[in-house]
Amino acid sequence: MRREQCFDVSPMVAIWEVTRACDLACVHCRASAMPWRDPRELSTADGLDLIGQLRELSPGVVVLTGGDPLKRADLFELIGAAVSRNLALAITPSVTPLLTADAIRRLAAAGISRMALSLDGPDAATHDAFRGTPGSFAATLDAVAVARRTGLPLQINTSLSRRTVDALAATGELVARIAPVLWSVFVVVPVGRAAQTQQLDADTCERVFHYLYDWNATTGLMVKTTAAQAYRRVAIQRDTERARAGAAHRPRPAAVNDGKGFVFVSHTGDVYPSGFLPLSTGNIRQTRLAEIYRNNHLFQALRDPGYLEGKCGRCEFRAVCGGSRARAYATTGNPFAEDPACAYQPVRRVASDRSHPIL
Repeated sequence: MRREQCFDVSPMVAIWEVTRACDLACVHCRASAMPWRDPRELSTADGLDLIGQLRELSPGVVVLTGGDPLKRADLFELIGAAVSRNLALAITPSVTPLLTADAIRRLAAAGISRMALSLDGPDAATHDAFRGTPGSFAATLDAVAVARRTGLPLQINTSLSRRTVDALAATGELVARIAPVLWSVFVVVPVGRAAQTQQLDADTCERVFHYLYDWNATTGLMVKTTAAQAYRRVAIQRDTERARAGAAHRPRPAAVNDGKGFVFVSHTGDVYPSGFLPLSTGNIRQTRLAEIYRNNHLFQALRDPGYLEGKCGRCEFRAVCGGSRARAYATTGNPFAEDPACAYQPVRRVASDRSHPIL
């Protein structure tokens, strides 16, 4: 694997959970968000310091998430500071009365490079039940329309669980009509309010991956998966079949994983490999973010496929996939265990060659 794919120095994505406050009641919420702000949140001064640390880390993009970022009164001050430091910023606001047309226009004018909105079903019945808020589906489509008028690049996020997966094809039709710059499909991990019973089994995930590959081929729109790294393996397998038939090569998703090209900073400054892998590696109030990402032993181990165990450790796709480390941890308590949501059985044995790190 080429060194630039290892993400040893800088991640592709840095997530900052600016608050856990949110007025929605989503059944799968990683943050178990509540309507009020946590008094331990990073202050404005802390946030401005973190922006400096993010500039030092130099990620490909910084994503402001929550909770609902719009619950912070200083949000636009923080955005202005980050943009002035030449950080590429994306945001994932919650669709609540705070996300007005004026707020969307302000986000675009402030320098946000992409806004991500969640659509978890093709209709109000599916989406609103999942988000725990009547009217959320209609409000989301209204926000989509405003984003289009402002020219703000739009990403659609869809969470898949046993409650929403049967509507995936219909959701995909709706997303194709919206035509976002990216469709990000998240396979729910049992963390926060998401229960183990919401998880998809491996065979269902495999069908989802093939559907997404076909959707991409049909629509020409970009799609990626979160906490479902095995989609990359399916894409490679399908690309190989297409190449044999003379089809042109298509871009492949980057080999990002928890702690590998990805870092998460919580609302209190704790640093994690991702928001779905709740193993704290330090706090930005005491240790520089770049120091944690580059030198913490857990981050380094997560970037080394030699630590993978089970069939993930034996798999010939382990460097480009690696399985969901968050799901492995949520299911087994071991972030290096095999991913239970992958149906693939390795065709050639690649032995794990690292001793288990101390967590």
